Amino acid sequence: MGQLISVEALSSHGADCIFDCGFSLSDADLGRHWFESGHIDGALYVDLNHDLSDVADHRGRHPLPDPEVFAERVRSWGVNQHAKIVCYDQNAGAFAARLWWMLRWLGHGEVYLLDGGRAAWEHAGLPLTTQVQSTPQGNFTAKVPLTRTCNASELPDASRTLLDARDAQRFAGVNDAVDSIAGHIPGAICCPFTDNLRDGKFLPAHELRDRFDTIGIGEDTVCYCGSGVTAAHNILALVEAGFNEPALYADSWSGWITDPTRPIARL
Repeated sequence: MGQLISVEALSSHGADCIFDCGFSLSDADLGRHWFESGHIDGALYVDLNHDLSDVADHRGRHPLPDPEVFAERVRSWGVNQHAKIVCYDQNAGAFAARLWWMLRWLGHGEVYLLDGGRAAWEHAGLPLTTQVQSTPQGNFTAKVPLTRTCNASELPDASRTLLDARDAQRFAGVNDAVDSIAGHIPGAICCPFTDNLRDGKFLPAHELRDRFDTIGIGEDTVCYCGSGVTAAHNILALVEAGFNEPALYADSWSGWITDPTRPIARL
C-alpha cells in the first residue's frame, strides 16, 4: 500500500484510528460543524488551528507545535504504538495531509490519507454517523522522524528544488488575500497542490510521476506553501510517485515574510 487508501478499502478493512481533519481557512468553525453533522464511524475530529498548529508567531500562521506536546495529544486521541491510522477531510486532502505528515514527523509510518475524503465516502453511498466514541489514553511514543524539515536560514538555495504549493496568482504576487505581502521565495517553482488531483482524488502514481518529472525535480527537494499545510499535499504526492521524501519548510510564506531582510520575488 502507498500513502493513500480508498473508501472501498477503508470500508472493508477499517483502521485502528480514523481522524476527520475537515477545515475551512475562511471559517475556522466550519470543519467541526461538518464533523458534528456527520462523519465516518469511529472518527475523531482534529482541528488544524488547535491540534495541528502552535500559536501563530514569527514562524507563520500555522507553526508546528512542539513534537512532544503533539505526541501527548496523539496519545490523548487513543493512538497506540502500532496503530493503523487513516486521516481525511472534506474532499481533496489539503488538511488531512498535514496530519499525515505530522504523524510521520513523529516516526509513525502506518498512516494513510483517504483518497477523495468524506465526499468520496458519501458518493460511494457509505454511511455517516453523528455519534462520537470515547477513547482511552493510547501508548503512542514518538520515534525517529520519517520526514525532513528545512529552516529559513537554508533558503534560498540554488542547489535544491523549491516547490511552492500555492496557486499561480499568489505565487506571482498578483493577488494574495491571505498574507500581507505577496510574492514567493526566490528560485521557487510554482507547483499548485490542486494539480495533484482529478475530480477530488489524487492522480495515479504514474501520472504524478510525469507531473513532477515535467517540472524537473532534483535530488533534494523542499516544499512550502502559505503556512506549511498544503505543502504536505505535495510531499505526499511526491512520495506516492516514488520520489525520495522532500523536506518541509514548515514556516512557509507566512513565516518567510516576518523577516524584512529576506528576499522576495514576483513575476
